Formats: sequence, C-alpha cells, structure tokens
Amino acid sequence: MKPNKHKATHSAEREFGGALGATCIPVFLPLMVLYLLSVCRSPAASVLQWPPPLTPAAHLWDPLAAVLIVGWITLQSFLYLLPTGKVSEGLVLRDGTRLKYPINGFHALCITAVLLLICLCLGMPLGYLFELILPLAVCAIGVSYLLSLYLYIRSFWAPQHALSLGGNTGNPLYDFFIGRELNPRIGDFDLKYFCELRPGLIGWVVINLGMLMKEVELRGSPSLAMLLVNGFQLLYVTDALWNEEAVLTTMDIVHDGFGFMLAFGDLAWVPFTYGLQAMFLVVHPQSLSTLGAAGIFLLNGIGYYIFRKSNSQKNQFRRDPTHKSVSHLETIATATGKRLLVSGWWGFVRHPNYLGDLLMALAWSLPCGMSHILPYFYVIYFTILLIHREARDEKQCRAKYGLAWDTYCKRVPYRIFPYIY
Repeated sequence: MKPNKHKATHSAEREFGGALGATCIPVFLPLMVLYLLSVCRSPAASVLQWPPPLTPAAHLWDPLAAVLIVGWITLQSFLYLLPTGKVSEGLVLRDGTRLKYPINGFHALCITAVLLLICLCLGMPLGYLFELILPLAVCAIGVSYLLSLYLYIRSFWAPQHALSLGGNTGNPLYDFFIGRELNPRIGDFDLKYFCELRPGLIGWVVINLGMLMKEVELRGSPSLAMLLVNGFQLLYVTDALWNEEAVLTTMDIVHDGFGFMLAFGDLAWVPFTYGLQAMFLVVHPQSLSTLGAAGIFLLNGIGYYIFRKSNSQKNQFRRDPTHKSVSHLETIATATGKRLLVSGWWGFVRHPNYLGDLLMALAWSLPCGMSHILPYFYVIYFTILLIHREARDEKQCRAKYGLAWDTYCKRVPYRIFPYIY
C-alpha cells in the first residue's frame, strides 16, 4: 500500500497550547515524572528543595527494568487476546461502521492477581520495585515515545475516514502529540483501547503492592495509611475494569486520536504519578488514628458512591432511555434527536462523576498527613485536568447541541462543584 498523501487538514482550534504545547509537553512531562519520583524517595520530599534531589544518570537504567516492562506489556497483550468475557460494539464511526472490542479487562486483573499471589508464595521480592521505580519509569517513557512514533508513521497509510479530526492539522509536532489516527489496530488488536485500561492501570496497583511489600520489609507490617491507599486505588482500578464497556463512549476513545498524549499518559503518567502516595509512605511513614482513618474511609466512600451512581445513570440512559431506572428523569430535546438529562445526578451539577472523582482523589492523599504537598500532587493535577476536560466537553456540546445546551446550562448552572464552580 502507498501512504495516503491527501491531507484533509481541519481548522478546528488546537488544544493544549497548539504547536508550542505539543513541542514542550513531550519534553517536560517525562522529566516531571522522573523529578517527582526522585523527590518522593528523598528524605525531605520537598518539591521546592534547591538544588533538587536529582538521581544520578547511572541509576536511571537497569536491564531488569526493560525486561519487566516488555514482559508486562506482553503478558497484558496475551490476556487481552484471551477469548474471555463478551464482545461489545463501539459508537458509529464516520464511515458508518462500528468496531468490536473485547470486554475482558476485569478477567485480566483477576488473572494478574493470581499470578502475583503465586509469585509472592514463591518468594519473589516484589518490594524490589521500590529500588527499580526510576529505571521502570524511564523504560515506560521510552516505550511511549517508540509507540507514538510508530502510530504517527502508520497513520499515513490510514484512510481519511479513520483519522481524528483534531489530529490531522498538517503540523507534524502537533499531530504527533495529539494523534492522527482515531482507532489504530493491528488486525483486531486495538492499540488505543488496550493501552487505555490495561498495562498502565493494572500496573499502577502492582506498583502500589510493591510499595506495600517494601514497607513490610522495612517495618514488619504495612501501616494503616498504606493499606488505605492501596485499598482505595485498587477499588478505583477494579471499578474501571468491571465497567470497562463504559470507556467506549468516553472522549479518549470517541474523539481523541492516539498519539503521544494518550500513549504517554496511559503507559507512564498513570502508573508512576497516580500512586505517589504509596511511594511517599515507604520513605515517610505516617501514623493514623482509627477516627482519622474512618473519616478518610467515609470520604472515599461518598466520592465513590457519587462517581459510580452518576456514571451508571449516564451509561444506562445512553444504552436505553426507556429503562425503568432512568425513564422517569426529566430531559431536554436537542436538534440531533438525542436528549439531555436535567434531573437525577446530572441535574445536580453538569459533571457529578468529576465531583466524585475529586473527592476520592483527596481521600487518597489524606493518609499521607498534611506536612508535605507532594502526596497531594495527584488531587491538584487532577483538579486542573478535569476543569480543562470539562471546558473541552463544554465546547463540543455547545457546538453539537446549540440552543438546547444553553437551556441545559441555565437549568444546571454549576459545572463540577455545587455553588462554587
């Protein structure tokens, strides 16, 4: 096949700072991951420490880390291909077709858990992940760069209808970053869908478990704070994989191309920054009272309840608006033929799922105490991310639904935080 030379460029507004952002982000975000990990392992754990606690270059590479990263991705690819679970169809594409996706992420998590249990019973020193964390991050970053380069090159052989509208601007740096091809596949193996929920997300909880085992090595038993962080984040990952089918209607799958932004986010950013709290607790143990733990547990429970209930209500309404659980809810008609929910969770704020997400994020950080800001990196970053994502949602919905969206915004004035924002 010859590469597709017709450039169907689009005038859509460029996101993430345009070409400048697409040039800077692939440089500075990987460096930020390594910086955060280095600071987390330092005695002071201060993000303002000068000079910063930079790790010697010789400690950033370990052949074992490369073997583990390649082996991990290979294992998760094998589990992805297993004929377990059901097969679901995605939304209708521009050419009228619908892609099929295996819904077996929860099976992959369970099989991985069994394999980890066997490894622990055989005496595998899982706590050694603490010593390997920087080389592992370097290898994951390297894989994300190589994957992004492959995705960019192969996109020139993709048909026009398979390209992402926002990632086909003609600017190589921007298109490499945002992603040219919407659903790149090798046969039936969907690369974006696989990376979205498998190696990074499951890898996150494996790294957390490694930090717990390191704490056991150092102190004889895991602390209450470490158990809470591991439990909360395991619940979050388990929920995502149990409800894997819902990802097929998200912005990442439906709208965004697969480029460096998602590849790096899935393979490096998520597993190595979302679990900073567990790594922090290895070096900076925290004592937690029973009452304090109960309060944090309650906060996470409230956040999870809002997150799960609102997402389930939205997904049920999308699948079957006549279902008894959503048929009584008030809606607004739009020119597209779809209807907007203006009651239930989606009449409370425009993004109740984001509100629940942020409450959980705060609960993950509180077990680390209040003396350092580093364990709160995730909740700070996630607040900025969700506010930015909400603005992207707002722009798309206004363009799609027009006057109906204006009516919805008047009925539901608060975006994420009731009576605040």
